[in-house]
Amino acid sequence: MGSYQSSNSSVVEAADRVHSLISATKLARRVKELGQEISADYADQHVLVVGILHGAYVFMADLVRQLTIPVRCGFVMVSTYGDDTVTTGRVKLHLDLVQPIEGRHVLLLDDIVDTGVSTSWLIDHLTEGNPASLRLCALLNKTARRRVPVKIDYVGFEVPDRFVVGYGIDHAGRHRELPYVGYVSADEGP
Repeated sequence: MGSYQSSNSSVVEAADRVHSLISATKLARRVKELGQEISADYADQHVLVVGILHGAYVFMADLVRQLTIPVRCGFVMVSTYGDDTVTTGRVKLHLDLVQPIEGRHVLLLDDIVDTGVSTSWLIDHLTEGNPASLRLCALLNKTARRRVPVKIDYVGFEVPDRFVVGYGIDHAGRHRELPYVGYVSADEGP
């Protein structure tokens, strides 16, 4: 894997063709703001924060450290992409919650809401567990490709119709380690 210059670098490495979209500084500032907003909305409540693996793990780690409310953490894993840049449209559940959510306040964390297919499916799936409340927080919202309507309660950033990577988000398993969100050039293959 190539090295990167800085969180504000416009190109990580010429061979990788990843261009900066949201700097590490902007990410940190927005995650802190989201933490304050969520903490205010859930004041005096215990919350189960559910991160969607693998893309949301960095966002989740940073966000829960900004929360001032009692939280427990859990993870789920779904996929519709595989190693491609285009969704298959079929949702596969690879990992489900191990703890019951009935009567609990659940905050679902997604790295990006793109087509909305997997997020909508997962919201329906979690709703079957009868939580007291279920809210969605998405680091990135890409409305240009939305196929299924999804209500997002907390949005980090609106992003253009680009294939984004970094800050935990990958392209065929690569680029998760980047401290910023970038986009992969259209001509880059897996």
